[in-house]
Amino acid sequence: MLDAKLNHLQDLLRSFGSCVVAYSGGVDSVLLAKVAHDVLGEKALAAIADSPSLPRRELAEALALGTRFGFLVRVVNTAEFADTRYLANPTNRCYFCKHALFTELAPLAQAEGFAVLAYGENASDLGDHRPGATAAAEFSVRAPLKEAGLTKAEVRELSARLGLPTADKPQLACLSSRIPTGESVTPAKLRMIEEAEYFLRDAGYHDVRVRHHEIAQGALARIELGATELPRFWAGDFRQQLSQRLQTLGYCHVTLDLLGYRRGSTNGVESPVHFRSPATA
Repeated sequence: MLDAKLNHLQDLLRSFGSCVVAYSGGVDSVLLAKVAHDVLGEKALAAIADSPSLPRRELAEALALGTRFGFLVRVVNTAEFADTRYLANPTNRCYFCKHALFTELAPLAQAEGFAVLAYGENASDLGDHRPGATAAAEFSVRAPLKEAGLTKAEVRELSARLGLPTADKPQLACLSSRIPTGESVTPAKLRMIEEAEYFLRDAGYHDVRVRHHEIAQGALARIELGATELPRFWAGDFRQQLSQRLQTLGYCHVTLDLLGYRRGSTNGVESPVHFRSPATA
């Protein structure tokens, strides 16, 4: 079954003749860029959007993957941070982000003779709240992974088979997703979030989100960790180190979400329970 889906994906890409892949360095887009390169060679181009919402390490790793696996990567600067609708952080913020991306990629593809725009939506994304898919439809962007029927689990399995180090990479939405719906997005907030998550990842935590909340006293960091990582968090003196580090970044309170990491916890539909570190009480 998986071989048949891979063959379908390859046939789809071959039928394009040439394509630009909207590339992020995540699990889906890396697989898509790799297979597109395998099928189309230099007639496939991976284009990554650079803006304050993309962590610097993610950009560096995405570029390194292109070098390692031989596919071309182009860095494209996008202008979503010039759009007040994006900065207002509505429920469809991702629409404005993807619209800004495809606004850059469509003329690039036309000018350089690439026939198709493609992005990494997969079959597991069906039914999700995905405003970005609306923008993709407006620009006639194809979703070859979804068209081939590849689920997220199958994308990971294929990635492992092809030797891609992203096979077990955690999902990593853009930094703006850490800010609750309706609270404004700013480059300064994103830098705080990025550095806070670096600190946790450098300490060995895998599934990490630092949610940024504006409260009366200033900024509050609500940390989400994978369920299996919570016991380790309570051991040793890391909580003290973490609290001190995040205070230097500008957070007046540091909290741990007892429900752990889950997608969509800043979309306003739940009221999480917090733990406040004694160091910030």
